[in-house]
Amino acid sequence: MSKPPKYSLVIPVYNEEANLQELNSEIKQVMSKLNESYEVIYINDGSRDHSLLVLRDLVKKDKNVKFLSFSRNFGHQAALTAGLDHAKGQAIISMDSDLQDPPQLLPEMIEKWKQGYEIVYARRKRRHDSFFKKYTALAYYRLLNKFSEVKIPRNVGDFRLIDRKVLDELKGMREKARYLRGMVAWLGFRFTFVDFDRPERKNGKTNYTLTKMARLAMNGILNFSLLPLKLGLFMGLASIFVGIIFLIYMIIDILLNSTIYQLYKWLAVILLIFAGIQFMFLWIIGEYIGRIHNETKDRPLYVIREKKE
Repeated sequence: MSKPPKYSLVIPVYNEEANLQELNSEIKQVMSKLNESYEVIYINDGSRDHSLLVLRDLVKKDKNVKFLSFSRNFGHQAALTAGLDHAKGQAIISMDSDLQDPPQLLPEMIEKWKQGYEIVYARRKRRHDSFFKKYTALAYYRLLNKFSEVKIPRNVGDFRLIDRKVLDELKGMREKARYLRGMVAWLGFRFTFVDFDRPERKNGKTNYTLTKMARLAMNGILNFSLLPLKLGLFMGLASIFVGIIFLIYMIIDILLNSTIYQLYKWLAVILLIFAGIQFMFLWIIGEYIGRIHNETKDRPLYVIREKKE
């Protein structure tokens, strides 16, 4: 058997045919200077463009390149998981294929690993995102860290390096609703950061739609926070407080102005409010039950149709 490579680069791909050649060229240029063995594992997550054809061509031209191709689109986190499952290196680096995670940062991340850090996060100092995405992300991470027992680093994505021992532990976590940023942080190994300015996307458009971001955010909140369950306490206290205010107002108004209230009007409003609250909690309970249902089915996280290793 051949000796395993020292480094594994895990890169999910979804409709990125315009970026793959340039990305692989930059990786090859950077990694060749280290004069150490490495592998690049691309995971084709059911791309609808010619990404798979490009990957087949890269495998023929570059002995360090491997790829997995899914039978359909299983999602970014599943693609990352597949790459991690197949990585053989002592240090494993995950990154996106849109050239917004610059390969030029790899030597600095590797140097931090050689200093003894088991997790190295690439932290974004500046990012060229829309106003909405930037500030919703800021609010989300503040909320998540406030109510979660696990402190997930801010301004980091899935561009990170993990040691082999971290990966071995991570591979034992097979939950279906995956949020790898939280899962890596939960493991609690020694970590550090490498800061960078995230460049704008060169080619194509982002495949991380608002729906996908919302789904990932929901996985983070429900997997690493009990905030939704605590909302019942907050809403209950708020309802009691509003009810007491109404009661005090009515008593004072009756004593001072001899006002007579038609109670059905108040009851109609109060019942409407409580109906809305009940629907909210039914939705939250449904989310948790749905996740329990998905876990008990124990389906595979992904299905590989083609691979080249």
